[in-house]
Amino acid sequence: MSSRFHIDALGAQGDGIARTDKGSVFVPFTLPGEEVTASRQKDRAELIAVLEASELRVEPKCRHFTVCGGCALQHMEPQAYLDWKRAKIGDSLKSRNIDVPVADIVPCDPGSRRRAIFSARRTEAGGVLGYNRAFSHEIVDIAECPILVPEIANQLPMLRELARLVGKSRQPFHLTVTHTETGLDVSATESGALDAADRAALTDFIMRSGIARLSVDSEIILEPRKPIVDFGGTTVTLAPGSFLQAVKAAETAMAELVAVHLGKAKKVADLFAGSGTFALRLARNSEVHAVEGDAVALAALDGGFRMGRGLKRLTIEKRDLFRRPMMFKELNAYDGLVFDPPRAGAEDQCKHIAKSDVQKVAAVSCNPVSLSRDLAILIEGGYQLKSVTPMDQFLWSPHVEAVALLEKPKRRR
Repeated sequence: MSSRFHIDALGAQGDGIARTDKGSVFVPFTLPGEEVTASRQKDRAELIAVLEASELRVEPKCRHFTVCGGCALQHMEPQAYLDWKRAKIGDSLKSRNIDVPVADIVPCDPGSRRRAIFSARRTEAGGVLGYNRAFSHEIVDIAECPILVPEIANQLPMLRELARLVGKSRQPFHLTVTHTETGLDVSATESGALDAADRAALTDFIMRSGIARLSVDSEIILEPRKPIVDFGGTTVTLAPGSFLQAVKAAETAMAELVAVHLGKAKKVADLFAGSGTFALRLARNSEVHAVEGDAVALAALDGGFRMGRGLKRLTIEKRDLFRRPMMFKELNAYDGLVFDPPRAGAEDQCKHIAKSDVQKVAAVSCNPVSLSRDLAILIEGGYQLKSVTPMDQFLWSPHVEAVALLEKPKRRR
C-alpha cells in the first residue's frame, strides 16, 4: 500500500529520509523538500511518484538509473551533490571534535572511471553483464554506463560475449575490467573451471577482440600485451585483478597533494603501498620504504621501480600491517609517511604513528568514519591537522575519499 511522505533530509547512503510518527523511512532517489508517494516496508520504501519535486532535481544521465544498483544520486543538481559529499567529511570530523576547514571537493567527470567490477552470468540466451539491483542478487543487464571511460563503455557487447564464454555454470560471477595504457585487463573470479576446448575458444576470442589480458581466478589465460599503468612517469605491469584507483585524474590529484606535503622529506614510509601509486612518485625526490601485505602487488611495485629511471632508493617489505603494524621506533627512521588503508582504516597503525617522531604524515582514506577516528588518534599524539581535501572518485555514489595532511612539531632534544 502506498503512503505519502515528506522528505526531510538526505541520508549517508544518498537516500531521502522521511521522519514519521513511526520512525524514519528511507526512500531512495528522493531529495529534501520533496513530497512523494512510496510503498513502505519497515524502515524503507520504494518510490512510486514524486508529487512535488525539489528545485535540485535534474534529469538522470543513464537509462538504467533507479533500476541498476550502481548509482544513487544522478537526479541531484551537480553542485548540491558535491556540497553534500563535502559535508559528509565535515560532519564526520565534527563527530570526533576535529575542527578544521574542509577544502573544496575535487570533482569527478562522467566517462572517467577506468576500473569496474561487473556482475555477470551465463544464461541460455547468452551472457548477462551489469550491476546488481539494489538490495538484490538480480543482475541488471546494462546497455550503457556513463561513468565509465569510453574504452570500457563502448566494449560492453564484447564483454557480455566474453562473460558467456568464460562462465562455466549458471551461477553469478565477477568480471573486473581495467583500462590500461595497453588495453583492457579482464579478470574473472568464481566463473567455473575451464577445459581445453574452453581455453581454445577464449584464446581465439581474445586475439580477435584486442583484450590485453584475460585471467580467471588469478590464472592468466592469455596475455597478448602486458597491462601497463603509469604512476607519475614510472610504468608498472598490473597483476591480475589488482587494485587501482578508479579514476586516473583523482589518483593524480591525491598524489600531488601527498607529494607537495612530503616534498622535503629525505626518507618516506609508504604504508599499504599497493602497486606503487604513491611510492613510485615519491621516489623521485625521497628514499622510500614501501610496506604492503599483498605479495603480488608488491612485486609489481618492485618491478616498476627496477625498470624506472630517475628514482631514488626504494625498498619493499611484505607485512600485514593489521596484524603487525610498524612500531613507533621503526617509524622514527623516517621524516615523512603516507598511508592509504582499506575502508576499515588503520587504527592500530595510527597508534604507533602517533607515538613516533615522523614530522609529516599524509592520510588517504575512502571512508570518512574510519578517517576521522584515525585522525583523532594522530591529533591526540601531537599532530596538527593542516588540511583535509575531499575527492569525488565514485561519481553519483555516496562514496567520498579524502586526503588529510598532518604535521608534528619537532621535539627538542
